[in-house]
Amino acid sequence: MNDCVRVVVIDDHTLVRYGLAGLVDRETDLELAGDSGQRAEAIGMVLTTRASVVVLDVTPPDLDGLRVARELRDRFAELGIVLLAPDGQDSLLFEALESGVSAFVAKTAPTDEILAAIRHAAVAPTSFTATGLAPAMARRATTTQALLSPREAQVLELLGQGLSVRAIAVALSVSISTAKTYVERLYEKLEVSNRAQAIMTALQRGLIEPKS
Repeated sequence: MNDCVRVVVIDDHTLVRYGLAGLVDRETDLELAGDSGQRAEAIGMVLTTRASVVVLDVTPPDLDGLRVARELRDRFAELGIVLLAPDGQDSLLFEALESGVSAFVAKTAPTDEILAAIRHAAVAPTSFTATGLAPAMARRATTTQALLSPREAQVLELLGQGLSVRAIAVALSVSISTAKTYVERLYEKLEVSNRAQAIMTALQRGLIEPKS
């Protein structure tokens, strides 16, 4: 059992927790190190059980599971963290990605998918995986593109090319103050506060192509 992945399961739904615990316990390469219905016990359980993976529930509208996940990542850099959430939650998926967890899995996922997420978290805790990530990113890109005006899309492209606000104004044949307004509106729609964040967000959403 020394080579087994030690897993802690935390879910406030008793039947779900027991089901997950039983699922883990049946696998020869996994070991159930503990389970709890209280997210507040997560950090303590990781310390006392020396777990290498935590399976954690997050349910809207209470997103306490995400907060706990962030705390776990801050405390334990190499801990595998698997978030379980309701299906069809794109916003949660992206929050999970940004929080530094290892995997995001829908509660309706097949057991093989849940087990694969746990094993991924054990060997690559800082590498994010989620089955629905590509479709979710495509949906977000489509939504964002629809929000951007043609001019804002131009500004985004120019920012991605490294142009300053002054250079953007020249390229678009507008005043510097007008160019600044375009940039500010773009930041607002992308929900960012500076150029670096705008470019990173645009790359993540497929709004601009990475430089070769």
